[in-house]
Amino acid sequence: MPTRRKIPALTPELLISAYEQGIFPMGSRRGIDWYRPDPRGILPLERFHASKSLMQTVRSGRYEVRTDVDFEGVMRACADRPESSWITDEIVAVYCTLHALGLAHSVECYRDGRLEGGLYGVHLGAAFFGESMFHRGRDASKVALVALVERMKRQGFTLLDVQFGTEHLSRFGVIEIPCAEYLARLAEALDKPCAWGES
Repeated sequence: MPTRRKIPALTPELLISAYEQGIFPMGSRRGIDWYRPDPRGILPLERFHASKSLMQTVRSGRYEVRTDVDFEGVMRACADRPESSWITDEIVAVYCTLHALGLAHSVECYRDGRLEGGLYGVHLGAAFFGESMFHRGRDASKVALVALVERMKRQGFTLLDVQFGTEHLSRFGVIEIPCAEYLARLAEALDKPCAWGES
């Protein structure tokens, strides 16, 4: 089980400080709970694996991939999933502020002008902290993940944090590492300036 940390009310400054220490928030009925899992789930970019069928979907052009067009829309869509009750209005508000500061981004998949899937997360240094994803169209969230990994490789990112390892995520190459190793990788990533790139 993750270690729960009690920290004061959520602000953008506190959120950035928390991420720099390997800690992230989740909303609850009590307000905000803070976590630093051990082990920690990461997706080494060189280990990323996408199935042949998924790559066929990517190449087919079924979805138009954009970034940062509707950040809040992606968050709200993620929050609509039953398992994402932790994405509260307070969480949405502070992450939208980070987005306005250029420290949080969304990758979005559109079909016929409709938002069909996507993901969002926080960007500090050469690290991207994936927070949540959703899909309305088949494989839309997976296409967004492929686009994220491609962007991260292109821009020189070194750490893709997914918080927790799951059987589903392991299919893409996600592994779990001890928290101490994660913090060492995080420190290296934070020391490397890395641009998100053009949207």
